[in-house]
This record gives sequence, C-alpha cells and structure tokens, in this order.
Amino acid sequence: MGLHKNYLKVGQNAGNQIFGIPRVTRGSTPLSMLISYGAKFNSNRCAVIVFGIITLIAGVILASVPWLNYFILKNLRLWNDTLSFHYWQRPGVIRLTKVYIFNVTNPEGFLNGEKPKLVEVGPFVYREDMEKVNIKFYDNYTVSYQHNKILQFVPELSVDQNLRITTANIPLLTLTTQSKHLTFLMKKGISFALTAAQYKPFVSKTADELVFGYDDTLVALAHRFYPRNKRPLEQMGLLNGRNGTLSEISTINTGMGEDGMHKFGYLDRLNGMDRLPHWRHKPCNNISASEGSFFPPRDITNSDRVYVYDKDLCRVIPLDYIKPVVKDGINADLYMLPRDAYGGSNKDNQCFNEEDYAAEDGLQNISPCQYGAPVYISNPHFYESNTKFLDEVEGLKPNRDLHETYFKIQPQLGVPVEGKVRVQLNLRVERAPAIKCVENFRDFLFPIMWLEEGISELTPPIRRWIYLGTVFAPAAIPLLSYGMVVGGAFVIIFVFIQAYKNFVFASDPTIEILEMGRRSLRRGSSLLITGPHKILVHQRDHYHLLKEPKVHHTHTNHHVKPMKTINSSSSNDDEDSPSS
Repeated sequence: MGLHKNYLKVGQNAGNQIFGIPRVTRGSTPLSMLISYGAKFNSNRCAVIVFGIITLIAGVILASVPWLNYFILKNLRLWNDTLSFHYWQRPGVIRLTKVYIFNVTNPEGFLNGEKPKLVEVGPFVYREDMEKVNIKFYDNYTVSYQHNKILQFVPELSVDQNLRITTANIPLLTLTTQSKHLTFLMKKGISFALTAAQYKPFVSKTADELVFGYDDTLVALAHRFYPRNKRPLEQMGLLNGRNGTLSEISTINTGMGEDGMHKFGYLDRLNGMDRLPHWRHKPCNNISASEGSFFPPRDITNSDRVYVYDKDLCRVIPLDYIKPVVKDGINADLYMLPRDAYGGSNKDNQCFNEEDYAAEDGLQNISPCQYGAPVYISNPHFYESNTKFLDEVEGLKPNRDLHETYFKIQPQLGVPVEGKVRVQLNLRVERAPAIKCVENFRDFLFPIMWLEEGISELTPPIRRWIYLGTVFAPAAIPLLSYGMVVGGAFVIIFVFIQAYKNFVFASDPTIEILEMGRRSLRRGSSLLITGPHKILVHQRDHYHLLKEPKVHHTHTNHHVKPMKTINSSSSNDDEDSPSS
C-alpha cells in the first residue's frame, strides 16, 4: 500500500501543477527557499547572494559618496608626505628662462637726435633647476621656505652667449638721472669724475656679462656706501643674484584652516611681513598671491581672477579668466594679463606712482625695488602700451602670441599645466645737461631687454597623475559604480528566480519517482514491474509515457508469471512493496 500512496501523492502534485496550484511545504520560509535546496544547505547559492549584496551596496556607496573629491583634496593640501608636497618641494618640471636683449645699432646717431634702431638678440635660454629648502610647517596651517635656484645655460636652444651687444649704460644713466636733485656744484664734480674715467652712455658687453654681471666702478661704490636696505649687488647684471639659495623667506597657505582652499598656495608672509615694503599703500603692497606652483582651484572658489607674485616685477599681477581650454588631454582654464594691468587709468595702480612719475598706459614704475634705478616694466615690444613709446623707436614689433602673459590652470587642482610670464625692462632716462658725458642723451624711455619665464610642458609622471585624477577617474568611477549596482541587483534577482523555480517545481512526479528509486537502490532493493502497468521514465530533459508493447501471437497466448521481489532489508518501505 505504501507505493500506492506515493503514486496518489505524485498524481495529486502533478494535478496541482497542471492547474497552477502552488505546492505548500510545511516549514518552508523565503530565507530557507533562497539558501537551501530541499533539506540541504546550498553554500554556493549563499555565496552568490552575499557577493551580489556586497556588490550592490558598494556600487551605491561609490555612486552617492564623493570619495574621489575627498581623496584629491586630502592629497592636494600642502602637508608632509602628500602628493602635492613632493611636487611642490621639487617640481621636476622643465622651467625655462628666455632672455632677449635689444642691441642698439646707431648709438652715435641716437645722441645726435635719431630714433634708436633696435635689434632683438636672443633667445638666451637658461634652464632653472629649483627646489625649496629650509621648509618649516606652522600651527596656523602655513609653511615657510627659501628657493634654491640654479640657472644653467642651454646652448642648443640659444644664440651665442659670447656675442657682444651694445646697450644703454644703466649705472651711469641711473646716476645722471638722479643727479637732478643735487646742487650745481655737485653735478659739476660728478661730471668731472665721470669724464676723467671715460664713461660713455652706451656699453658693449657680451650677453653673458649683461645677464649674470660685470664689474662696474659705480656699482661697486654704491654697494660699499649705500644704506644696507638699498645696497645693490657688487656687480651689474640683469639677472644677477638668481643663482643659489635666495635670501627671501616666503610663507604660504597650505589649503587648511579657516580659509581652506580659497587661499591655497597664496603668500601669507614675505620675510616675516604681511605686505611689500616698497609701496606705502594698498593694494600695491598686497602679497596675497601665488608664487606660481599652486592656485586656489576655480571649481571651489568660483573666482574669475587669480594673482601671481614675481620678485622681479616687484608687485602682484592679476590674471583674468578667459575661457576653458585643453592641454595634452587635460582640461584647463586660460587666464591672461588684463590690458590695464600696468599703469594707465586703473585705480589699483595709482599707488605705484611716485611724485615725479605720471601714469602711462602699459607702463609700470618699479624703481623702489631696483635700488632707485629708474626702471619701468611693460609688456614686451610695448604690446598693449601707449603707442607713443613704440613710435619713438625702430625695430619693435608687438605680437600677441609672443608677448602676452598667460596661465593655463587645471580648475579642480589649481595646478598650472602651462604658463608664461613675459615682461620688458625699460630705463627711463632724464636729460642731465650739466654732466658732459651724457649731455646729448635726451629724455627717453629706453628698452633694455625682455624675458620669458614659465613652463611649456609637465613631466610625464605629473601629467599622468593629473590625467588620472581629473579625466580618467571622473569618467570611470560612475561607470564602475552603476555597473556594480546593476550587476549586484541582477545577481540577486537571478538567484531568487532560480530558487523560486526549484521551490515551485520541486514536486515534479518524475523527480519524486526517481528519488524513490534511488532510495530503494541504496537499500539494496530491485524493483521489477511487469504486466500492463504504465510508468513514466525520465529521459534526458523531457518525459515519455511508455506502454508495454502489444505482442501479436499467431498461435496461443503465453501467460507470464510475475517475479517475486527479493528483499535484503526489513524496512517499512519494503514491507509495503507489492507482491504477486
């Protein structure tokens, strides 16, 4: 009777499947349905479920938490062992200084009233190897340092540095211009001394001497007798004093504290002072500017103006945002020097004007930080300056692409990927008729030289880091996070569907018959069924209803006796087995 009951149970389950009635299993729960197969714990399915849940949660966290910005800001702040510190302490970028000197081809003609004929000679290119030394961090989130610079001549990019160039005699013309404040007798005494020493208003020197210094008696005397705070160097040189460790101590903001990234990279102190000593009033004495390594990121500040401090310019210069650009596949913002940055009607420049100086468009007085020499800066070739300066000379040709100052700054990091500061040094000479050797030198703004400082390319390691953090990662992380969300959800849904199928269709009658057969075989029983019974046989992936074939006899019918079941076990299932 036991097998008969099982047949009835199987038939009932089959009918329930046919009519769509779900099977009800005692003790089954959704959790057990997911992590087990029948009464057995399915470790593989459980592992897949855990993997799907972890992937889904990780994807949601990646998509909702701006961890990339946190990582960038953490390493961007200037502190020990951050990525930005190593880049800032020893940049490793190729920083070039290009010097162009104006050769005067008609010095005698100029003294006789002609326009000076100028020929630009250069470039004389110097590679600047720079590192920051004597670094000290402070509790107010600032760091102080000194620059250690070495300028190395690059002959393959330069013209011959031994080429002789004729230019204005800066020490002599500085002295004669300042002599206007002296008495007549003192002027005559100076005139006699200069004439006896055979001083002339123009000198012929090699480019190397003009750049890094040559001996001059007037400079040596000034170095010996001038007050310490106004004392020039021992030699006369346009870039003299740039090699070695500079005496200037700079203190900048690290990007932490109250101001955060809004003052990142900007100067906080210069030689212990919070202003420039050369100018009496604001904003001329302001030092809140970058020294060129870092700028406050525009993505944080939303400001369209940044500031740069250059010791040679003796001031802070503004740079205005123009447009977004791309440099070597990296997004950057283009900043350029405003047209009214030097002199003119700009109210911010009025505090640069001394008593004996009238503001001129495109011209900036920097004599207080040049030991009193009447030196003025402008854009090279008087680009965007008052046109009268250009009309008074021959040989200058302003060109925007060659003569404008600009920076390309990555807006998320505040790191310049390219930048050029271009400035021209001019000597403003006033006539001194009481001094014989320069009595024919008329009032004139004389162009001396112009230089270009900056970087054109980042080193490959720095460029890769910037590209990875600002281009690749922002594009890859959303794809990764959304892919993890979709993938994790798909894994969980797939496992649930498979578990539901196993749960619903677990009452397949064929499976139950085969399971009973396996149990009987394990107990050492053999079930032989003969006669006209119909059974279901599982064959691969589908089922066939098999019948005993009809045998056509031509003579007599043979009766077949059923065989007895040979039992090797005394279980209850065997007792219920049918017998003949």
